[in-house]
Amino acid sequence: MWKRDEAVRPASGQPVASQPAVPTAAGAPGHRPEAVHNMEKDIVNIGKSVVIKGELNGSEDLTIEGHVEGTIQLRDHVLTIGPNGRIKAQVFAKSVIVLGEVAGNVTASDKVDIRDNGSVDGDIVSPRVAIAEGAHFRGSVDMQRKGGAAQAQAGKPAGAPAATPPPQPVAQQTSPSQVAAGQRVGA
Repeated sequence: MWKRDEAVRPASGQPVASQPAVPTAAGAPGHRPEAVHNMEKDIVNIGKSVVIKGELNGSEDLTIEGHVEGTIQLRDHVLTIGPNGRIKAQVFAKSVIVLGEVAGNVTASDKVDIRDNGSVDGDIVSPRVAIAEGAHFRGSVDMQRKGGAAQAQAGKPAGAPAATPPPQPVAQQTSPSQVAAGQRVGA
């Protein structure tokens, strides 16, 4: 643990100037804040007094305790709506944990978990869904599996034609006149 030298401390009333960190040699013991930061998982918190209206995009896990209206996109990360969180938005994330209230559709590539006292009014699309006893849910659930038809369509560029299923054999009815005439049916 690094402690500031008492002799370097400025006299009272003077502003403290930040000193640049002294890098340590590779492999040398010492405190490396950047290494510690990289080991910690990035999680951002939106406090309960914060109100966001519009589009919210991110590339790290997010916990919302405030109010959000619009769209939330964290496609490869976890979104947690805290007990004080109030969301009126379309949500797209890897995993969504609901402890507060969500009004809007929720799409998750991994899991949606509505915990005790959590509330979702909207449709859910996710391969895994968990709704705890005491939770509120009103909407529909589409539990698409990974690699399903929707995933195949999502990977196609816009404007690409949809894949057509292979033709299925069709049972044909034979009329007595075709049998009598010796016509070949279904070939």
